[in-house]
Amino acid sequence: MTSTGWGATALRPHMANDEDTRPGLELSSHGLRRDGIPWIPVSGEIHYTRVPRERWADRVAQMRAGGISVVACYVPWLHHVPEQGRPRFDDRYDVAAFVDLVRTEGLDVVLRMGPWAHGEMRNGGYPDWVQRAPVAHRSNDPAYLALVREWWMQLAGALDGRCEPNTVLGIQLENELYDAPEHIARLKDLARECGLSAPFWTATAWGGAQLPDGEVFPLYGGYGDGFWVDPGEPWDATFRQHYFFSDIWDDPGIGADLRTTSLTTAGQAGAASPFPPATCELGGGMATAYHRRPLPAPADVAAIAHCKIGNGSAWQGYYMYVGGTNPAPAMQESHETGYPNDMPVLSYDFHAPIDESGRLAPSHAELRRQHAFLQAFGARLGDLPSHLPDLPADVTDATTLRWAFRGDGDGGFLFISWHQPHVPLDTYEGAAFDIAFDAGTRSLPSRPVDIPPGTMARWPVGLTVGGVPIEWLTATAVTVLAGDVPTLVVTEDAGIPVELAVPAGTSVDGVAPHDGLVGLRPDSAPVRLATAAGDALDVVVIPAARAQELWIVTDASSTARRVLLSADELTWTTDGAVTLKSASPEPIVEEYADGGFRSLPLVRTSAPAQSEALDARPGREAGAVPAEYGSFEGRPSAPDDATITKLAAEYELPLPHWAGDPDAVLEIGWAGDVGRFLVDDAPVADRFWDGSSWRVATADLGATESLRLQIVPLSPASRVHLPDDAARRLAASATPLMSVDRVVLSRRATWLESSGPEERGSL
Repeated sequence: MTSTGWGATALRPHMANDEDTRPGLELSSHGLRRDGIPWIPVSGEIHYTRVPRERWADRVAQMRAGGISVVACYVPWLHHVPEQGRPRFDDRYDVAAFVDLVRTEGLDVVLRMGPWAHGEMRNGGYPDWVQRAPVAHRSNDPAYLALVREWWMQLAGALDGRCEPNTVLGIQLENELYDAPEHIARLKDLARECGLSAPFWTATAWGGAQLPDGEVFPLYGGYGDGFWVDPGEPWDATFRQHYFFSDIWDDPGIGADLRTTSLTTAGQAGAASPFPPATCELGGGMATAYHRRPLPAPADVAAIAHCKIGNGSAWQGYYMYVGGTNPAPAMQESHETGYPNDMPVLSYDFHAPIDESGRLAPSHAELRRQHAFLQAFGARLGDLPSHLPDLPADVTDATTLRWAFRGDGDGGFLFISWHQPHVPLDTYEGAAFDIAFDAGTRSLPSRPVDIPPGTMARWPVGLTVGGVPIEWLTATAVTVLAGDVPTLVVTEDAGIPVELAVPAGTSVDGVAPHDGLVGLRPDSAPVRLATAAGDALDVVVIPAARAQELWIVTDASSTARRVLLSADELTWTTDGAVTLKSASPEPIVEEYADGGFRSLPLVRTSAPAQSEALDARPGREAGAVPAEYGSFEGRPSAPDDATITKLAAEYELPLPHWAGDPDAVLEIGWAGDVGRFLVDDAPVADRFWDGSSWRVATADLGATESLRLQIVPLSPASRVHLPDDAARRLAASATPLMSVDRVVLSRRATWLESSGPEERGSL
């Protein structure tokens, strides 16, 4: 194996160690430390201006329940100061209130201040008056810097002292700026002059970006697919590479449609840098452009993040983690603004783990198990490098097993990733691993095993928990529960036998294993490991079929943990009290305690759950649609407002009285090109069709009695790029495709964990 490590001597940047310091926080080329303990932050992007203020608390609680420890957000100049001299910091624009909320929830904050931010916002996040200003944008032109100073002084006033190292963890300067290191350095000085500072000053580093040495923490990204590719292009190599373990951190594809210069690709771990490899934009999903509409599966999202951990990531950062809605029309990037991609006017759902409506996508469960692993074992792995076997020749290789080992000469974790989208992988037959340690080579498993497609494994090798050593275990580590006898919780990897190897002198349930090996059955019953020295450890294997139901509940310290199983959505307060949202009249939450799982007592605190199929009453029929509404740089353009009004079929959706419930979500199955909802003739939600269901929170739309639905049919001759299932449906239609398949309004009931004998369903 080849180490992609970063050398025995850690390099220490000036940043966070000597300037803008926070007590206990350290940064080196090996990783981050808090209070002397390695720490792997997990950041998730949410745009507070794209989420109604009354939803902020729910979204942040959902982020924490998903294992997010750092909340990242753009601070959009466009949203805050649409008119010069009239900044907005009220309602959903109250950035200070948002920072306070996040910190109250025990999470850290990264403010991505730009001033050019993008996020598919008009002018890259510049107000129109800034875009029109006679200045050299994104440069050290004094006239431009004067505009930035005005904005940042307004922001500093709104934050009122909050943007300082003990409150804000990081500040991102600019975004996807590749060849102006002196400008980024000047922005850092300017922010400080305005009273804004943080321990970490970051910048996006992909595309071979030239950054000022030592002045900003370079952060990378990785997406499995992207809307920025031409509609007829196949799955690009820049997307494929993220499904491999490697020492490459750069992604030259991100933002390539806006770059005018060709730069040297950087981002290879092991270079003489004082900063460890870290990310801020692992795809939590993918935005939908008109011309290209990627639809990532949960495993597509999770496999990239899994590989980055195996590669030695010191910081896991997702974009987006929470979907949202533009706060007003004409805030989006479009062909009209000179952007090569037409974006929805309102929707910024991003197929994120927490979607635009506030419901969880399946990717939330896939990722939160990884985040629980980092929370439990980050102190073990945080400053340890990755070691790679012989790598595949190129990213088209679909036969060489993808694996890595992250650890040191004593032990660590074996990572296996055997998933990628678009080009299916066959079962890998006969996998076996030899890993060299200081004390000798460990070979596992006891006999070669087949690796099914979809496998994302993290197997402990040479791991000691509670004083009990494990030679190896062929099940994916999730967390450790404290107690008189600690408990190691792992999940079965579907189709792979669970084997445990322990050193001589260790008993399993009071019996010495034959040759140190024992097979484990995935169920709720723990097995007890015990050493001759009197140390003990329980091991619980969760069946693969129930892995999606795992929730690891923590208090504000993140050290007191509980293991729950629930098919429904859970959140909890900073002291660990659990809330459940469920459509079931008798939901079940199981907690592992005292050697087994027991049902958690629950009490309902809201109206009962409800679901109702709505009648979409046809109104105006659709007009004859063309194959294309024009194009820009060879990419089809979206129909404008007047064209949608002229060509869309219309439906009236009468709403029941409970549609204003905060949890009420309207879900429609539909087909077509562009859809939108209107209230009082004003569009309030929109979507480009990609074959997925469309969910909206009716309370957020301002609808009380009814909604109007407009759908523009999609011509079979259209050039837009669709996901496979949607493309097949379009291909099977001899006429323009337009359908409303189902419309369902539902709300879940709220249940609280009960410490007493209250009856279930008390309301």
